[in-house]
Amino acid sequence: MKKVLPLMVMAVAASLFTSCKKDYTCTCTMTNTIMGSTTTNSQAYPIKDASKGDAKKACDDMTTAFTLGTTTASCKL
Repeated sequence: MKKVLPLMVMAVAASLFTSCKKDYTCTCTMTNTIMGSTTTNSQAYPIKDASKGDAKKACDDMTTAFTLGTTTASCKL
């Protein structure tokens, strides 16, 4: 037990210093309406090595960027 305890402490300490960053996918659905005709397109965009908060903000920013003129977008993490 005396040999295991230091290893457990080291493992817990190492986990405290690891980053919570990982890869996420932001899926955007764009709808375009022109002259009464509507088309819908979905696309997945990778967000690499980001925290969940940063990935959510990037995905929300994509919603804003893709919403132009007759095109509306909805992006979800």
